[in-house]
Amino acid sequence: MDALKVVFVVLHLLGLLAIVGSVVVRRGVPTPWLVWGARAQIITGLVLVGINEAGDGDVNHTKIGVKLLVALAVAACAEIAAGRERRGQGEPRLVHAAGALAIINALIATLWT
Repeated sequence: MDALKVVFVVLHLLGLLAIVGSVVVRRGVPTPWLVWGARAQIITGLVLVGINEAGDGDVNHTKIGVKLLVALAVAACAEIAAGRERRGQGEPRLVHAAGALAIINALIATLWT
C-alpha cells in the first residue's frame, strides 16, 4: 500500500508541476498540460484520500473538502480558458487564476495542520 501511495503522490505533484509550469512558461495561454494537470490533481487527490481512508491514516475531512473545492476551481478555470482559446477569445486572467489557485492549494496542503 505504501508503494501505491508514493506513486500517486508523485503523480499528484506532477499534476501541480504541469499547472504551474504551464502558467509560467506560456504566460496566459492555456495549454493541454494545464488542463490535464488540473484533471490529474483532482483524480490523484481523490485516490490518495481513498488510500489514506483504507489504511490507518487519519484524514482531516474539512481540509480535504476545502482542497477539493479549490481543485475544482482550478479545473474550471483551466477548462474555460482552454475552451475560450479554441474559439479565439483567449482569457489570460483565467490561466493566471488557475496557477494562483494551484499554489494556494499546495499551501493549504502543507500549512494546514
